[in-house]
Amino acid sequence: MNSRGSFWANIPPVTKHLLIINFLLWLATIVLQRTAALDIQDWLGLHYWRASDFNAVQLVTYMFMHDSSGIAHVFFNMFSLWMFGGIIERSMGVKRYLFYYLSCGIGAGLVQELTWEFSWQSLFVPSFANLNHLTIDQVQQLMSTGRLDQYLDSFYNSMVTVGASGAVFGILLAFGYMFPNMPMYIIPFPFPIKAKWMVLGYGVVELFFGVSGVMDSVAHFAHLGGMIFGFIILWYWRHQGAIGRGNGYY
Repeated sequence: MNSRGSFWANIPPVTKHLLIINFLLWLATIVLQRTAALDIQDWLGLHYWRASDFNAVQLVTYMFMHDSSGIAHVFFNMFSLWMFGGIIERSMGVKRYLFYYLSCGIGAGLVQELTWEFSWQSLFVPSFANLNHLTIDQVQQLMSTGRLDQYLDSFYNSMVTVGASGAVFGILLAFGYMFPNMPMYIIPFPFPIKAKWMVLGYGVVELFFGVSGVMDSVAHFAHLGGMIFGFIILWYWRHQGAIGRGNGYY
């Protein structure tokens, strides 16, 4: 068997198909944008629940879509999925792993919806006031009378998120939970870091970015949502005796 065949043969089935689907949809997004002026993210990306373009199915479909302006978004998500997903799939089993991955992605989407719910007014009101030379009180009064509904729907529809990051962060959480003392080498650190500290570090960084507003184009709270839902599922399975910790890394 050639090296390419060996590479694919060593990837468990669910992880392999997730990689293929994500890359194919990323390519399809680019091709349709350039050849048909059609953006399928308008349908499959996760919209704010108040938006007219929102559909509950988007809580699943959004995690298979990625930023089409470059390869970095899909590459790093899929690289992380390839690196950690296969190990978790072998440990959990195919059905449990697929359920876990999708649940973390859906959970991340729900947390993003909650984040939008608490933040949209702080984004819309000052922006609309500045553009129309109004005070904050005047904008809020217009909103209460329904005179800004058309503008609001356009604003709601502009709130869209895509990407497998929430599900992938759930996979990272599972790796740290099931293999807590596995040594990891992370650039630029010249020494190994235990998996549990790596995962904790990711969580702290995402919380800091989310609260501080640094890199506000990234759905940091959605990433945390994937980890939170993942922890709840893993905690339940562990206490049910459905999963343990692997390879002696206790």
